[in-house]
Amino acid sequence: MRCGSVLAAVGALGFLSVLWLHPGRRSGPRRPGGDPPHPTSPGPPALRWESVCEPLLRGEGGGAFRWDRAGPGAPARPVLPAADYCRRLASDSFSSRFPADREETDFPLAFVVTAHKDFETLEWLFRAIYRPHNLYCFHVDPKSPAVFKERVDTLERCYPNVFLVSKSEPVIYAGFSRLQADINCMRDLLAADDRWRYVINLCGQDYPLKTNLEIVRHLKAFKGKNLTPGILPPGFAKQRTAFVFKSVLSRSHSRVVKTNKLKARPPHGLTIYFGSAYYALTRGFVSFLFEDRRALDLLEWSKDTYSPDEHYWVTLNRIPGVPGSMPSATWDGNLRAIKWQGLKAGEKCYGHYVRAICIYGTGDLNWLDAEDSLFANKFELHRYPPTLECLEYRIHKQALNLSTHSDTN
Repeated sequence: MRCGSVLAAVGALGFLSVLWLHPGRRSGPRRPGGDPPHPTSPGPPALRWESVCEPLLRGEGGGAFRWDRAGPGAPARPVLPAADYCRRLASDSFSSRFPADREETDFPLAFVVTAHKDFETLEWLFRAIYRPHNLYCFHVDPKSPAVFKERVDTLERCYPNVFLVSKSEPVIYAGFSRLQADINCMRDLLAADDRWRYVINLCGQDYPLKTNLEIVRHLKAFKGKNLTPGILPPGFAKQRTAFVFKSVLSRSHSRVVKTNKLKARPPHGLTIYFGSAYYALTRGFVSFLFEDRRALDLLEWSKDTYSPDEHYWVTLNRIPGVPGSMPSATWDGNLRAIKWQGLKAGEKCYGHYVRAICIYGTGDLNWLDAEDSLFANKFELHRYPPTLECLEYRIHKQALNLSTHSDTN
């Protein structure tokens, strides 16, 4: 790498960190709930980050940047009045700068968004994925801090196509409650609107690597099939459904505990698969979940298993004849880019690991830029702000390129 490129990248990070540390030096409107998202100048504001982000996306320096805004002495973030917040959220959203075209509005999507902390990161995700013709169900863990729940409630009230789930679950990591949270949102989505084609689940620490138009085109290429990446369970995953697990809910440490009791065999002679908790499901498949005895019985059987969201969707989607099923699929779909600790020799996380998943730092931007997945997981805006700043710049650039290409055809 050329010395000049490294110096440029380091200088860019310094510039970006100054903007976060001293938000008053920015020009233009402030971001809803606190700092503005980017300096303003003519044209789409996020595109003004070109000189900062292009070197980082090429992998030229910046890997060590970290600023823990949540640490001691971090400045408090003011909460705006609801009306002001909604106006500023709308002006900062991707849809205000790149209105949806006919191809997108003819293929509306629904989203299940589960979250329990870090409102600023969740808001950054929402700004990128919001479209007026899509539908959004938020599931907020009732154990979340009150201020977090209040801010999500304020966000939800800004839009008629965004709502809170009618029944929230106290989520335990790897417990049945995580699966039930999605099921609850799906029931509400079915009742809310009959136009959406697919439902996609997200967590509050995801971020898109594709525009909404690119996501639509990706899903259309599967011609009405569900995307539930997975395979027959490897050795380490077999005990998850072979033994009974108990969920223990407590204020200090909620957890799932394995017992020595063997599970009964799966209902209806179903073969249990193992896969991703992430999915893109057709509306027909979601209706099947609430109407078909096999789906209902498997849901009941899964209540005392470990991490049932990693077997439920993929198992049902392998049944021939089920709406949108893919009986012979494996890891198809490109739904999520995740850096797993130790999965690939020599692969480095430039942020830090939580439960063996990389929380992306700025040094991971080059890896993320090369990924072909719809979304990436996980991010923390308060620790690595330039990572999300530059991914926002990247997705705006992709949208501009798509728009330019469309105009020339």
